[in-house]
Amino acid sequence: MFSKINSLGLFGLNAFNVDVEIETSRGAPVFEIVGLADVVVKESRERIRSALRECDIAFPVCRVMVNLAPADTKKSGSVHDLAIAVALLKILGYINDDIEDSAFIGEVSLNGNVRGVNGVLPMTLLARKSGFKRIFVPFDNQLEASVVEGIEVYGITAVSQIIKHFENSERLSPVCHYLPQIKNNLDVLDFADVKGQQNAKKALEIAAAGGHNALLIGTPGSGKSMLAKRMPSILPGMTFEESIQTTNIHSISGLLEKDMPLITKRPFRSPHHTISPAGLSGGGSVPRPGEISLAHNGLLFLDELAEFPRQTLEILRQPLEDQRVTISRASGTVTYPCSIMLIAAMNPCPCGYFGHPTRKCICNSKQVASYLSRISGPMLDRFDLHIEVAPVEFEHISSKGKEEGSQIIRERVQKARGIQQERFKGTDITCNARITSDILHEVCPVSDDALNLLKTVFERMGLSARAYDRILKVARTVADMEESQIIQKQHIAQAVQYRSLDRKYWK
Repeated sequence: MFSKINSLGLFGLNAFNVDVEIETSRGAPVFEIVGLADVVVKESRERIRSALRECDIAFPVCRVMVNLAPADTKKSGSVHDLAIAVALLKILGYINDDIEDSAFIGEVSLNGNVRGVNGVLPMTLLARKSGFKRIFVPFDNQLEASVVEGIEVYGITAVSQIIKHFENSERLSPVCHYLPQIKNNLDVLDFADVKGQQNAKKALEIAAAGGHNALLIGTPGSGKSMLAKRMPSILPGMTFEESIQTTNIHSISGLLEKDMPLITKRPFRSPHHTISPAGLSGGGSVPRPGEISLAHNGLLFLDELAEFPRQTLEILRQPLEDQRVTISRASGTVTYPCSIMLIAAMNPCPCGYFGHPTRKCICNSKQVASYLSRISGPMLDRFDLHIEVAPVEFEHISSKGKEEGSQIIRERVQKARGIQQERFKGTDITCNARITSDILHEVCPVSDDALNLLKTVFERMGLSARAYDRILKVARTVADMEESQIIQKQHIAQAVQYRSLDRKYWK
């Protein structure tokens, strides 16, 4: 006898259709799985045998052959367990319905329960695209799958539920389409808690408004980390498309919460400086997303930037330009998106007090130069804004007056982003930091005075072409915040001001 059941597989972010073909024939009682299945897939034989026994179903005493097609595509993980179990149930006559328009994914445990798996969202999206009407998923993943409209989602807790459903003794009901609740996007951390540092706050507001990368340099205790950790509270809201993209990455990484299947707040990732290159960019025999991909459409914060190994930091250079990272392994090549804002903080020297107005630095010039040289020129060039965070004065820290809160700042950021969304409507560009070189001068018209200033700065500072582009993009954001169509001289001046610290510290 022959039967075919629809399932889905996953390699990186790419879901693919899998046909679970099963045949029973006379011969020695064996249970074989072919189709380039890895060890975990082949171990499903014992899980399914035990699960059927728990359902009081005798395993067929014959030759059972399961093929996972296409046979030339590697299958990994336990996601196909449920489909193989359903194929056996159909062969044994427990399922007589036509289920060609249904797909099955999930892990079967020894007691017959169905456990959750990673990557349900991208697989459900493919199931809908492939024309399937129904998809059966583990109960723990049902909310995640219900994010997708246009397909009926059924949450399964045990194999016995499948049998009762198709026997019509206990029909399952499809899960309602998930609608994310509108919640306050502000974090507990608020800019109102930060005393003083008006210049740094303004620079970070510009960074949030345009999606720009920013480097904070200052002495210990000046508030660099405190400022950076409050950045999520002023970032603009996510669009539904951005939410789906980000949720896909977190889904395959197993980081989604059962009751929060759709990410609606921009990610904030802050890895420790001991992280490995693979941990940052992604890796493994079957490549998994790294921190830069988990921060997609959000913010990646690198505290103590100079303490990161140089090899690790250099990995960031290409992904920051391309907004994607490609990982090649023997099993295949995977590309993950990583459109991120990079915020970094560092001290100016090993002791941290180089340039402090009152406290003496104990480092010699060689130590300072060696410390700063851990950040290469090309890496430094990828920061749009260089922000000096000065020590907080006593008058500010002892003040009882209320500082401007995140909600007010976020409203201004959202307004500037609204202007950019209107400007880039119909394109893949989401903010000023993503402006491509082919339309840079078209969307960044400059007044004559501003052009003369930019020319002077370019010649005197010996700027690179990348630095020129980034100054224009920052100036475009400053102009948007002032609702100016034309970039004026003061906008260029402000953008240039944020590119000067490399001359002060790196000389």
